[in-house]
Amino acid sequence: MTLFVNRLTHLDVSLWCPQRGLTGASWQVDLELDGELGEDGMLFDFGEVKPWVKQRLDAGVDHTLLVPTRAPGVEVAECQEGLSIRTRLPWSMEVRGPRQAFTLLPWAEISPERLAEHLAGELSRRLPPRVSALRLTLQEEAIDGAAYTYSHGLRHHAGNCQRIAHGHRSRLHIWQRGSRQPGLEAEWARRLADCYLVDRQDLVEAPPAGAAGPLTARYRAPQGSFLIRLPAERCRVLPTPTTVEHIAAWLAEQVSRETGEVTRVQAFEGVDKGAFARGEP
Repeated sequence: MTLFVNRLTHLDVSLWCPQRGLTGASWQVDLELDGELGEDGMLFDFGEVKPWVKQRLDAGVDHTLLVPTRAPGVEVAECQEGLSIRTRLPWSMEVRGPRQAFTLLPWAEISPERLAEHLAGELSRRLPPRVSALRLTLQEEAIDGAAYTYSHGLRHHAGNCQRIAHGHRSRLHIWQRGSRQPGLEAEWARRLADCYLVDRQDLVEAPPAGAAGPLTARYRAPQGSFLIRLPAERCRVLPTPTTVEHIAAWLAEQVSRETGEVTRVQAFEGVDKGAFARGEP
């Protein structure tokens, strides 16, 4: 007998890609369990499946930076903060933070298929009674329209969002004159693709506006000290913390200023959650 649970939970992570660099990702988690039915007629109580899997994913890979340690140009070392991750290809980056902020994988590149197999193997080490096998599938949300990926960290967050390099894949909705604007949505998704969003208050180094050079952000949060250094052209600096509420407000302001139109933005943070904001020209 096979028990399946679709959209059981989702993962929000960042990963280092040898082709794209720092990339945000949001994956839906689908689960299949094989085993024998008990006297109660069940393989595994649906009410127990989600917390059993979610607790393990939340305590592990979720809201971490996934690092393929065998990718070209990737170096991992211990440092005062915990771990230091340095990259050279396709561009240079350094991230420092507590060990729990990173998931180190001995691979040359990360794919959702390989990660799902790896996570299923970890969960299979301690299977519940009557369960003989487990499979996971990670897949992106089906988005009809514009979508972009970004990475960030939230210094004031009490949970794992405080980790300086975690990310999301999100849809983007923009309204003007009472209707959606697919052209603007696609344009801003392109402008924000694979970017790092940073709170201006966290900056400790940045080149002059429009100039090339490294940008460095640093902060201390409940889990420890964090630092990220990457090219300024890969970043978007906000005057506020980079919560989805502030992202929506910042986008509404930027779009309305550039177009001269009253703009309403619905920004998403990963799957199924987000915020509305309105901007005036």
